Amino acid sequence: MPVPDSATFARMLDAAQQGDYALASINVTSSNTINAALAAFAETKTDGIIQFSTGGGEHASGPVKNGAFGAQALAEYTHQIASKLPVYVAVTTDHCVPSKVDSFLRPLIAESTTRVAAGKAPLFNMHMFDGSELSMKANMETAKELLALLAPLGIVLEVEAGVVGGEEDGIDNSDADHSKLFTTPEDMVFVYESLHAIGRFTLAATFGNVHGVYKPGNVKLEPTILRDGQAAVVAKYGPSAKLDLVFHGGSGSLISEIHETLEYGVVKMNVDTDCQYWFSRPIVDHMLKNYDGLLRIDGEMGDKKVYDPRSYLKKAEASMKQRVIQASTELRSVGKTLYPA
Repeated sequence: MPVPDSATFARMLDAAQQGDYALASINVTSSNTINAALAAFAETKTDGIIQFSTGGGEHASGPVKNGAFGAQALAEYTHQIASKLPVYVAVTTDHCVPSKVDSFLRPLIAESTTRVAAGKAPLFNMHMFDGSELSMKANMETAKELLALLAPLGIVLEVEAGVVGGEEDGIDNSDADHSKLFTTPEDMVFVYESLHAIGRFTLAATFGNVHGVYKPGNVKLEPTILRDGQAAVVAKYGPSAKLDLVFHGGSGSLISEIHETLEYGVVKMNVDTDCQYWFSRPIVDHMLKNYDGLLRIDGEMGDKKVYDPRSYLKKAEASMKQRVIQASTELRSVGKTLYPA
């Protein structure tokens, strides 16, 4: 099945909201990491999301060193491979800060505009604008401008209110003001009032979440912030105004905390750091166990079977696949594809 069209992606978000589960959104940087995520979704009959950061796109572009160009190439690869699988896999972009809107988001929006004008589906299902470094007013002003471009194309906009702590992909909020790690009910109401009349959006509200690697229990989350924010929106605008929320920085979160967020409207959870580790771990194991065969020493030729990149990349893909399955299981989305049987 191809990457879902706009109507189908909307149904995916609605189903997650109504069913109290979330779609695993996997950060990828290469065809190998894409394959790992797609294999996990296909094997378990689970709908999911693949996403590209600005840095991931730049890495994928190789010598071109252009994040938008690389993200486009990864998206097109995903469309091709996903077209043969019996699940829906949406394609999105991750954190795009204000300074990279012109160089990253706008070229990708232009590509989708061209595709839609030619009678095709947009290249992406959703884009994320991370304006958390701005004031809420400035954040939403840019968000409104972007959503006005995306909505006619059938593309959803993800926004962030509050700051996710830690560091990821060059965005370092390790020293962020503690108060900014928590989105207020007033913030969530303001986001709804700013965007709902323009088009569909999701909100990455912050409740103490932090990017990076942490032992379980070391990240102190306050999921009730999501509950209280939703309650404020619904109290003012009715049940239909309930927000589609996104969980960033989930590494080290307790399963009970993840499940609690699902009750409050989280429909998408980003998974990056753990997937990086699970992809790299078997490569390290392969290198250490096959050291002699990997090197040409004292005139010997080594063992092609172990220095062929496919020998260890297959192991990396298989390992990362298991972590994606784990994420989908924790998010209660396993087996809940909307793809017709």
